[in-house]
Amino acid sequence: MWKAVRTGAAVMAAAVLAVTVAGCGADEPTAGADEKATLSYAVWDKNQVPVMEELAAAFTEDHPNITVEVQLTPWADYWTKLRAAVTGGAAPDVFWMNGPNVQLYADNGVIMPLADKVAEAKLDLGVYPKALVDLYTFEGKIYGLPKDFDTVGVWYNKELFDAAGVKHPAAGWTWDDFKAAAAKLSNPAKGQYAVGANIAGQEYFYNTIYQAGGNVISADGKKSGYDDPATIEGLRFWTDLIKNKQSPDLKTMTDTHPIQLFESGKLAMYWGGSWNVTEFGNNEYTKTRVDAAPLPTGVKQATIIHGLANVVSAKTKYPAQAWEFVKFLGSKPAAEILGKKGPIPAYTGTQDAWLAANAKFNGKVFLDAVSYAVPYPVSRNTAAWNDEEFKQLTKAYTGEVPVEQAAKELATQMNALLAKE
Repeated sequence: MWKAVRTGAAVMAAAVLAVTVAGCGADEPTAGADEKATLSYAVWDKNQVPVMEELAAAFTEDHPNITVEVQLTPWADYWTKLRAAVTGGAAPDVFWMNGPNVQLYADNGVIMPLADKVAEAKLDLGVYPKALVDLYTFEGKIYGLPKDFDTVGVWYNKELFDAAGVKHPAAGWTWDDFKAAAAKLSNPAKGQYAVGANIAGQEYFYNTIYQAGGNVISADGKKSGYDDPATIEGLRFWTDLIKNKQSPDLKTMTDTHPIQLFESGKLAMYWGGSWNVTEFGNNEYTKTRVDAAPLPTGVKQATIIHGLANVVSAKTKYPAQAWEFVKFLGSKPAAEILGKKGPIPAYTGTQDAWLAANAKFNGKVFLDAVSYAVPYPVSRNTAAWNDEEFKQLTKAYTGEVPVEQAAKELATQMNALLAKE
């Protein structure tokens, strides 16, 4: 299953990574561009391994001196194993990177800046969504070529909507429409709710924060936006759903994840992403009952966009060969292969194959969302304040403190953490 962005224990403190890199020892001589090489390519999604291996084989066909070994490490261990590999001077030559980690790895010299190579190869970064290029740009330099992207929408159960006499969500629906539908779709006495108000940024509260006109972090990455009244309204969207019993409480969603509740007909809607097409397409309950719609519009329309990038280890013995592979992975031919069997490819104009492969759902919702998408909010050490988000927002979602109080305390704590970056 393709993953939404998660950080948690996956991201180490900046200082730890800095020490780690400093302890890697002297650089080894690098190989010439014409030397034979076997590149290691680290990924975390087992479902994408076949298409990654297909891409590696296609690359080797045109570059017979270079072979690629796709190395799978499950998400739960990916960042820990990568840190250990960096410590031992054995980082993979090429590996997947996500938004919350890229600045940390770039700032500590773990990954290679690609700006000069992009310029030399005359690559047009305009073929990728600007939000992704910006996400992987640090201090004016690009560090990864976008591989894929995802946006967020509302997955809804057509049967439950029809049974409640509620019109299916469609483009142009608003927060008021969503709240009216939520009231009709909820029957807590029968254990049925409109939606699960889970504490997760990418699929849930980041979207409503930007729809409300607020922000998570300032554009320069130095100030929290959680004390902005508009941001607080974006959080209240979710706490009100729990208060009004239109969402299960946090304990229920801890015991049974919202996606499991949705797949058993207990939730009428599920805020999820384009990455859910495989899950819902294979699930016996959802594959004929659900479809996708755009997120409702608040003060404005917004959805969070994120995507992975391929990066090159700064310590690779084969910098020329690794760059050639990353350049290929970022190309149109590679994107066309990826779209048939993987997530939405980042290369503009290659998404039709993904749509065709997932035609049972209204996948165009996720492509159209790019036009109003907001980049996933990050800073140098995103994980530090992600942990604080969960800690403080739990108090608001459980009703322990008012949402305003939790948000302002979160802003205070987050600003203190940002000041240390």
